[in-house]
Amino acid sequence: MNKEGGLSHKLHGLDHLRAFAIMFVFFFHYGRLFPHPEWTNSISTFGWTGVDLFFVLSGYLIASQLFKKIAQQNKISVKEFFIKRFFRIIPIYLFVVALYFLFPFTHEREALAPLWKYLTFTQNIGLNIQTQGTFSHAWSLCIEEQFYLFFPLILIAATHFKISKNAYWLLILLFVFGFCIRAFCYNQYVKTNDENSWQQWYKYIYYATWSRLDGLIVGVSIAALLQFKPVISNSILQQGNKILLAAAVIFTVTYFLLGDEQSFAASVFGFPLVDIGYGFIVLAALSPKCFLYKYESKITNKIAVLSYGIYLVHKIVIHVIQTQFSNLNIHDDSNAMLAICIATVFITSFILNETIEKPFLKLRKKILVKNQRTNSQRSYYG
Repeated sequence: MNKEGGLSHKLHGLDHLRAFAIMFVFFFHYGRLFPHPEWTNSISTFGWTGVDLFFVLSGYLIASQLFKKIAQQNKISVKEFFIKRFFRIIPIYLFVVALYFLFPFTHEREALAPLWKYLTFTQNIGLNIQTQGTFSHAWSLCIEEQFYLFFPLILIAATHFKISKNAYWLLILLFVFGFCIRAFCYNQYVKTNDENSWQQWYKYIYYATWSRLDGLIVGVSIAALLQFKPVISNSILQQGNKILLAAAVIFTVTYFLLGDEQSFAASVFGFPLVDIGYGFIVLAALSPKCFLYKYESKITNKIAVLSYGIYLVHKIVIHVIQTQFSNLNIHDDSNAMLAICIATVFITSFILNETIEKPFLKLRKKILVKNQRTNSQRSYYG
């Protein structure tokens, strides 16, 4: 697990979830966008929700980090926060953006959105999936970056105006807002536009920031509960396996609700229900009583470490590998091709982790240490 959230590597449960989330997303894209073995359809059908799990995890981890600072120091360092986020997210992201724009053979679909949208993390807003399908999965990174930008600023304002104790009302209002805005967008843009309804659904419901805040809100709520309500949270965390069972019940209901993911019910109520279900699973993974917490796996730990790189490059790798290996009489929809794609995605992600992610994380550490020393000297000399 990432230590940034104030967590120890002993919390193996969150590594399991990150590994599960990235493999779920991988199979979803493999089954939706590329030739694939028929048996993978059963996985890819619900695989899109892996992104929602990432949202819940991100909301929890980032909020935990910031809430801990507030509890200890009654303030947060925006500079330190943005340094951490920049060196963790941006270097490998810019590398992949460069690959897409400099080498057209990497394009898995039609065309890219304009470069400025990727550089400003606004590619998800108004995204036309039919004409800008290449690197479309950057939409979730855009939402997370927007969250990283605004969330600490909201916390600073709440702390400054001494309303942090009542800030949970903002979470509730944002959660309710999600239902309202999705219902409005569905009736305004999807229901009334039969010919292009599926495009409108992706543009206004699936990719839009205002429609996909639920997972982040659930994650933030979990972090707030664990940080500021220790008595209640300790009691809840004693029920880890029961929480996991409750999540299973929620997902059973959700599975049937999302049979037609573009229906009104699925669009308005499906997303938050999925996120609540994943929220229960995250709580279970944080519970010392749950098997997810207790079980350590070097495999899931490694997949979790590589998950960001896997997310960024898996479409490029699958597209290039299927294009090249099909010339060797390996069928695109074969299990052999799937195995080759999985192996190549992992190898590519490992190389990127070693050559880009780790060096920049080391540089980040040096910058943060230097910044802390500077702050200490300023404090000492008044």
